[in-house]
Amino acid sequence: LIEHSSVPVEKNITLERPSDIELTCQFTTSGNVNSINPTWKKGDEQLKGYRVTATGNILYTQYRFIIDSNKQMGSYSCFFEEEKKQRGTFNFRVPEVQGKNKPLITYVGDSTVLICKCQHCSPLNWTWYSSNESVQVPVDVRMNDKYAINGTNANETRLRIMQLSEADKGSYWCHAVFELGESQERVELVVLSYLVPLKPFLGIVAEVVLLVSVILFCEMYTQKKKMHT
Repeated sequence: LIEHSSVPVEKNITLERPSDIELTCQFTTSGNVNSINPTWKKGDEQLKGYRVTATGNILYTQYRFIIDSNKQMGSYSCFFEEEKKQRGTFNFRVPEVQGKNKPLITYVGDSTVLICKCQHCSPLNWTWYSSNESVQVPVDVRMNDKYAINGTNANETRLRIMQLSEADKGSYWCHAVFELGESQERVELVVLSYLVPLKPFLGIVAEVVLLVSVILFCEMYTQKKKMHT
């Protein structure tokens, strides 16, 4: 942080397991460093037990603590009060889960596989849910042989759905459980009838049949008119 900058500095930190943490903020000023009062907060909670040191016109403050549960996760900020507050923030979160960004399009009667991955991490457990509007329902592979869950590695999970019907379409959520919290991602499944791709073609065929019928009717009418004359 520097004296005349009003832009907060943020750093995102990903944690998978309990860790011993030491955060350091550095502030450079042209004035007297002893007149600056650094403070630390977790959200809106004032923190204690931090250290403050100075070297020349640079002020340092360190806050050391242990993150061993989800309660310690969140945002930690250091503040330097000198006319206006200069802030540095550290955001702690569990690893993110990646799924398919675009909807997965399949057809009735087919099988499909939904995949979620966690880069450079190994969740303790994976769970799949299907979503009906706002309600998430666990996918139970023991009670329904329509589903199968597996993964080649600990950082990956695959949900296989067999004999798809239009009732299977919708949102599916993969949940990754870590020692310090959970992460989830949505995969959208679209199930189409085989007639759907044919609808434009069938529409064209219907128009052609109608046009041919009109032409034939006109020809028959013309021939009858000639016969009577």
